[in-house]
Amino acid sequence: MKSTRQIITSLLVSAMCVIGGYSQAGALTDYAENKSVDSMLRGQALGAPATMYIGLATDTCTDSGSGTEPSGNAYARVAVTSSLTNWAGTQSAGSTTASSGTGGTTSNNAAITWPASTGAWGTLQSVRWYDAASAGNTWICIDLSAPLSVSGAGFTVQFTAGQLQFQIDN
Repeated sequence: MKSTRQIITSLLVSAMCVIGGYSQAGALTDYAENKSVDSMLRGQALGAPATMYIGLATDTCTDSGSGTEPSGNAYARVAVTSSLTNWAGTQSAGSTTASSGTGGTTSNNAAITWPASTGAWGTLQSVRWYDAASAGNTWICIDLSAPLSVSGAGFTVQFTAGQLQFQIDN
């Protein structure tokens, strides 16, 4: 028999992300799964953040981990306001109206760009959605299918419009 967590995960999450042509897969974290269950089935407020902070990490995803982010060398999470303008509706990439599609997929409507590195950030292995500019809770984690080495100064990591895709569907 499947555990409740496995059932909720299979119902809520099938994630895919593309950066620079590399496919990635990921999921909601334990924190986001618990918030979703409490909101949908237990009458609790979701408390979804008005702004998500997109971060990069040098480790792969785990349901409970918050990730090991680069430190220094101009690294900082990128703030993206939760809005119809910034995230596409499920009906099509680039849409700015409320979701009406059937695939459960959203993507970024504008480029998400980190500042150019001023030194090494290490080998990046995942991208994560946080609810704070530093520390906070991790809501979503997506592993890169291929590591991305930021080995010194002058590297710019970017998801162009439509490249960062997240799907909640089974």
